[in-house]
Amino acid sequence: MTIDPFQLFDSWFAEARASEPNDSNAMTLATVDAGGQPSARMVLLKGHGPDGFVFYTNRGSRKAGDLLASPRAALLFHWKSLRRQIRIEGPVVQVTDAESDAYFASRSRDSQLGAWASEQSRPLDARATFERRYEEARTRFEGGEVPRPPHWGGYRVAPSAIEFWQDREHRLHERRLFQRDGESWSEGLLYP
Repeated sequence: MTIDPFQLFDSWFAEARASEPNDSNAMTLATVDAGGQPSARMVLLKGHGPDGFVFYTNRGSRKAGDLLASPRAALLFHWKSLRRQIRIEGPVVQVTDAESDAYFASRSRDSQLGAWASEQSRPLDARATFERRYEEARTRFEGGEVPRPPHWGGYRVAPSAIEFWQDREHRLHERRLFQRDGESWSEGLLYP
């Protein structure tokens, strides 16, 4: 009987939250640009479920440009303390404005102001320029709520494949691959 890969993810993620010293929700996000040039960076998982895995970013960033050109991505969770990793691949869609608004409202005020101040991934002449822009945002929204910037929001990776990798002695690792098959999942093993 095939286990639901999301139940297995939840189990492994709960163990990672209990054992990883920092950012158990950190994941590598790999994208490609219009010319096929790959790029990878760390982002934080901010939501997940059967519909996918969610992260948030500036929609003017390089990763957002890559996703606009090629709306597919790969994610990688690596939990060194558990000697485990999970790889996820699939198409990417933007989350709704309501989802982005709700998550943005949960962020610290300083993080909200930083989203207004940053032109993420663009060249910066000096740190002082960013700090000045941050202070301008702080002044602009002083005494009130900080709304979500129109250039900031979330993305959902809807998995077509999820691989669970468990370290074993002598590099005899265990690899379980789940592949979406319509509305269900098929499960198989891979050689280490």
